[in-house]
Amino acid sequence: MTPRRTAQLAITAVLLLGCALVLSPFFAAILFAGTVCVTTWPMYQALHRRLGRRDGLAALTMTLLLTAVLLVPMVGLAASLTDSAITLVDYVRGLIEQSDGKPPHWLRDIPLVGADIDAYVRKLAHSQTEVRKLALEAIEPARKFALGLGGVVGQGLLQISLVLFIGFFLYRDGARLEAQLEVGAARLGGPVWGDLLHLAGSTVKAVMIGIVGTAAAQALVALVGFLVAGVPGALLLAAGVFFLSLVPIGPPLIWGGAAFWLYQQGESGWGIFMTLWGLLAISSVDNFLKPILISRTSSLPILLIALGAFGGVLAFGFIGIFLGPTFLALGQALFTSWTVSRPAEAPADELAEAPEGRS
Repeated sequence: MTPRRTAQLAITAVLLLGCALVLSPFFAAILFAGTVCVTTWPMYQALHRRLGRRDGLAALTMTLLLTAVLLVPMVGLAASLTDSAITLVDYVRGLIEQSDGKPPHWLRDIPLVGADIDAYVRKLAHSQTEVRKLALEAIEPARKFALGLGGVVGQGLLQISLVLFIGFFLYRDGARLEAQLEVGAARLGGPVWGDLLHLAGSTVKAVMIGIVGTAAAQALVALVGFLVAGVPGALLLAAGVFFLSLVPIGPPLIWGGAAFWLYQQGESGWGIFMTLWGLLAISSVDNFLKPILISRTSSLPILLIALGAFGGVLAFGFIGIFLGPTFLALGQALFTSWTVSRPAEAPADELAEAPEGRS
């Protein structure tokens, strides 16, 4: 290798490393913005044609639509969730401080286990002072967690805002970026890498459809349960289930709170119904519907979808829901290309070149 070639490679490596360091804080936001833009690209193209093929206006309109769909409802939901969490912690603390050690009257009415739980609580009442002390000590960390929840939600809203900001430029320059990626993929690895680029796009769309479709199904099932049980604000709670379904153990925060409210209103039967409906209907939708939706819009097997989603979350966080299945799909496609494209006449050629005396 000539000194000139070595210098070129060294400069290129330094530039790539510098770009990676600069963009590393925004890596997740860029990937998520790309995921949203790839999924909604057909909608953007239709809007682009209606607006006279003006790139900037179409990108701005699409970004405003996403803001209305994603950011505005999340702001209201985040404020409501944080206030409700703090109010619930304060309410439980007040009950503990005013408690005389006797279990609530509705506890015995719980089928199957109510009598046993009531007896256990009455047994603990003999050491009422110690129990109240432990309960109050446990409430304070819960209150700190509720306050910290507001910070986490606020950080998430800032990330969504950054995603929308990046998305505007991806929409505006998307056609040029797509052409550049296709040229780069062709130069890098020929038609195989071009096929992998298209596969990555289709897999991202499939995963996004699976996640959003599952969230919509969970919200609809939750809405039915809230209406049947007579929970107030059923539509707002269903919207909360939709958004929180993107987060692990998110929906139980909504239907669990609804069940607790029903218990507090003396509707223990409806509270039990809401709990069972949440466990058996709302939360179970995620277990079977998401893999089915993804597998119907992608050639990726359900096993790899599940492993990619869980492994991606562990490796990359929330954005790993999309990255995990995509990486596995690309790996599977590359492996299939290597195994299928091997020339059938290769074994015959190798036998012909082998020494005659070898058995």
